[in-house]
This record gives sequence, C-alpha cells and structure tokens, in this order.
Amino acid sequence: MLSLHILILCLIFPLAFLFLKRRTTTKIPHPPGPRGLPLIGNLHQLDNSILYLQFSKLSKIYGPLFSVQLGLRPAIVVSSAEIAKEIFKDNDIVFSNRPVLSGQRKLSYNGSEIAFSPYSDFWRDIRKICVIHIFSAKRVSSYTSIRKFEVKQMIKTISNHAASSTVTNLSEMVSSLSSTIICRIAFGKRYENEGTERSKFHGMLHEFEAMMSSFFVSDYIPFMGWIDKVTGLRARLERNFKEMDEFYQEVIDEHLDPNRQHTDEEVIVDVLLQLKKQRLFSIDLTFDHIKGVLMDMLVAATETTSATTVWAMTALIKNPRVLKKLQEEIRNSRSEKDFLNEDDIQNFSYLKAVIKETLRMYLPGPLLVPRETRQECIIGGYQIPAKAIVFVNAWAIHRDANVWKDPEEFYPERFLESSVNFYGQDFELIPFGAGRRVCPGISMGVALLELIVANLLYSFDWELPYGLQKEDIDTERSAGLAQHKKIPLCLLAKTPI
Repeated sequence: MLSLHILILCLIFPLAFLFLKRRTTTKIPHPPGPRGLPLIGNLHQLDNSILYLQFSKLSKIYGPLFSVQLGLRPAIVVSSAEIAKEIFKDNDIVFSNRPVLSGQRKLSYNGSEIAFSPYSDFWRDIRKICVIHIFSAKRVSSYTSIRKFEVKQMIKTISNHAASSTVTNLSEMVSSLSSTIICRIAFGKRYENEGTERSKFHGMLHEFEAMMSSFFVSDYIPFMGWIDKVTGLRARLERNFKEMDEFYQEVIDEHLDPNRQHTDEEVIVDVLLQLKKQRLFSIDLTFDHIKGVLMDMLVAATETTSATTVWAMTALIKNPRVLKKLQEEIRNSRSEKDFLNEDDIQNFSYLKAVIKETLRMYLPGPLLVPRETRQECIIGGYQIPAKAIVFVNAWAIHRDANVWKDPEEFYPERFLESSVNFYGQDFELIPFGAGRRVCPGISMGVALLELIVANLLYSFDWELPYGLQKEDIDTERSAGLAQHKKIPLCLLAKTPI
C-alpha cells in the first residue's frame, strides 16, 4: 500500500509542476482587433484620408487599445488619455522610435532631423541643437518683427477686399501668409504674392506634403514594392526629392556666398551654417542635416499653423456667441491702435481658451506622428510586440465623453477654469504630442497663430457670403500630414464702424 501511495505522489507532483508551469508561462494576449486577410491584413478595410474616423469607430468595438495588421507590419491604436499616459509617461522610451516609411524617410534625408529620425544619440543631439538655437524663447522673440510685418501686409490686403466688398479666400490667404513667414524665418527669402517663382514653390510644397503622406506598398509588404514603381509613385517621390533638394541647396549656396548682401535678420539657415562651422556639438553637422531641419520647418510650421488658423475661424463663424465674446475681449483692450502686437495679446485669456478649444476639436494632425516600439512591452494588460507601429488617435481622445463634458460642442469656457494645457503634460489634450518626442516648436507656432487670429478679429467683422448660413459650413478634411479644411473658407470682411 505504501508503495502505491509513493507511486501516486510520484505521478501527481510532475503533473502538478507541469500544470503550474503552463499557467505561469501563459502568453499575455495581444490587443484585440478586427480580423484581417492573409498577407494584406486589414489594409483593404482602411482609408488613409479618414483613418482617424475609422480608428475611432473600431475603438468603440475593441476598446481604447486595439490592434490592426498593416500588411506584414503589426500596429496598435491608442484612443484614451489613460493609455496615452501609460505610453508617453510610463513607457516613453519604449515608444520613442519612428517607423520607416518611404515618403518621410526619403524627404527627411534618411531621418537626418528631429521629426522622423529614429530614437538614437544622433536624435538627442540634433534635438538639443534645435531647442537651444532655433526654438528657444529668445530666438522666437527675435522674429517678432517678421511676423508683425507679414500679418500687417495681410490685413492691408483684406482691407482692400472689405472696401470693394470682395470675398476673401481666407484659406488661401492664411496659407500664403504662413509659408511667407516661415520662408523668411528659415531661409531669409520672401515669396511674393504673384509670379512664376511663387507658383513653382507652392506647387513643389503641395507635392511634398502629398508624398509625405502617400501610401507605399513597399512599407507594408516589402516584396511587393514593385507596385510603387509600376504606379509611378516611386518616380514621383524621387522627382519631388530632387526639386526640394535643389531648393535647399540654392538657399544654402546663397547664404554661403561671401558677396551676399547681409541683413540684420539672422535666419535659421544662417544659424545652422554657423553651428556647422563651429562644431560645438558631438555630431558634425552636414548639409543633409541642415536640409533635414529646414524640411522640419516646412512640415511643422507652415502647414500646421495655416490649417489651425482656418479651423479657428471656421469654428468661430459656426459659433457666433463665441465670436462675439472673443471680439469684445480683443477690441476692449486697445481700441485706439490699428494693429495688435504680440505683447498686446498676452493677457487675452479667452483668445487662449479659443485656441485650446480649436486644437481640441480640429487639431491638424488627428493621429499625430506615428511611433514605433523599440522592444516588447505590456500596456493596458496586453502584450505589445517590438517594431509595432503606434497610432495615437488624438482626435478620439480629444472627443472622449468620459473626459470632456459635451465633447462635440465648441465651448472655450471649459478652459477658463482649467489648468489643462497642450504642452504634453495633460494627456487629454495632446495636439503637439507628448513625451520626449513632443513637438519642440510649440511656442513658435502658437505665437503666430494667436497673432493672426487676434488681428483678423480686431480689424474686421466677418460674414458668410452669398446668403450662406453657419449650418452650411462643412468641416470635411483634406488628406495630408496636416489636414486642412477641404473646402476653402471664403468670408466677407467688413471694417467695423
């Protein structure tokens, strides 16, 4: 009998050990998500132009953290402030890489800049250079006169429209203004309102943004990259890169010319060329690095600022109560001046609330800039694989009813009694991203945005033309890295009596 008990124990212990080992090594599940097809995954179910809307709908089915398969590449989608905090604050270094995507990689000189560079010692050094020498408060302030001059020029043009009752295409006007200001700040060059040179530049810039956001098959199914060649997409990318490269090189050559007529304005290309010569940092700046940083200025500053300005004016026209309240704040401050300077608008609390509310509801980059995981990790109780593309659906986070009261209502007052800001510390409002890869140029963009909106409302009353009603204004977005209002905002400006 004793031998039988010993035999039973000898059988039970190994079986129990195997059972416990199996339980302790049970694989942590990956985030749920829609079932895809072999090879292409979920690519056939997604539309790049409305991806943020599709992801928002899927989050209602699969939760605030779900997965999709993009060809052979795994991806996750984050749709809540709680998960965003877990990523950006608790596991930021794991999520600090950028996915290699053809358009962005090529046009950024293989990531030789801040926005699309992989997380590395080089990225830390180039970011440090830009934060200290380009985006510092002192540098941003030094370009005040440029911003003031160009905005005043726009106000003069609109005044002529008002005098002749001509409709103003505000989308076109603000886009031209933004690119002119950034070109002066970055390149020391102003593109006039008319002429072949301006048309060529803006055509090149439009194609540049299209290539930045284009879908390349090779990014997701590498062995089928030949499709990009057959469709002509690869040739378009190479052609646009060549055009942009020649443009940057022309600017650099002009500023290296010893016979160039110097001005008092030290623009960004001058700063970078001086740093290249001085070799003050651990990396040796090359011309490709300089071109990459100039590219960042075009992407981050020009398009996002113009898009956000138009969205702000769109929201104000659709909400007359807010428009009236904001104009009262602006006009009651300096009624005898013909133009508001940046110092004049610092205490406009309602203007700042309107800007925050615009960035909450109409942020120009609904999915931010995608990230990529550097290694496996656990988020929200799910296993996240290495090399997974990470989409943070800021559009969905900004409209989360669990965080925001009446999220679909444009209500700037919500920010008057709130300390929530957009600098990356409050994860319910992240239009510029968060964590170590937050946009370093926030102060430069916001300074221009506030100056434009304040003076548009200070100088003019705005009406819809042709008997249109506020309900007729749509909010459909165009495709692109910075999503603009698809149908241009055309308004009738009137000089206040």
